[in-house]
Amino acid sequence: MTLVGKPQLPANTYRDFENLIRANQGKLNLGHAGLGSASHICGVMWQYAVKLDKSMATIAYRGTAPAMNDLIAGTIDVMCDQTTNTAQQIEAGRIKAFAVTTAKPLADHPLLKHYPTLQEMGLKDFNLTIWHGLYAPKGTPAPVLQKLNQALRAALQDPDFKKKQASLGAIVAGPRDPRVTPEGHKAFVAAEISKLKTVIDAAGQYAD
Repeated sequence: MTLVGKPQLPANTYRDFENLIRANQGKLNLGHAGLGSASHICGVMWQYAVKLDKSMATIAYRGTAPAMNDLIAGTIDVMCDQTTNTAQQIEAGRIKAFAVTTAKPLADHPLLKHYPTLQEMGLKDFNLTIWHGLYAPKGTPAPVLQKLNQALRAALQDPDFKKKQASLGAIVAGPRDPRVTPEGHKAFVAAEISKLKTVIDAAGQYAD
């Protein structure tokens, strides 16, 4: 994910950005795609990590598109959203970028590789990635699940698909990544829930 701001925001580096937020606590706002969305969780995690005395006002939208439109227009100040949504807007100069939330720099992306990770900026252990999985109804026969998994793993290695995802700052799981198996993905999801629950509970956030 990428921590981004409106084009008029008077900051050009992450350090400038954090100092600006600290100097204007309670005055700047954070837009997100809706309660419990990835952009909402990212914003909550970042504020929790930097330990602001006063949380930013949050503005919930019905999806990323209207939130991004208002960020570009300068109606809202800050967002934290998926690279697949932000990369093209950053490249076009419509919004400003300050950092990525991955544990490692996005070294394979021609633009995003120039932005630091939040860990590099002093937020120890900050690591938030948005992932996608393929799911089937409970009780689906094991042979069917196996065929679906085999087809998915083959699709993930398609050169055109990988090239497209790379252009958006997305990382495709490799064939030996344990998360591409049903068992490995289940374990990964459980670990993600445990990690995020700690931050969400501490921030007093909930979703119906």
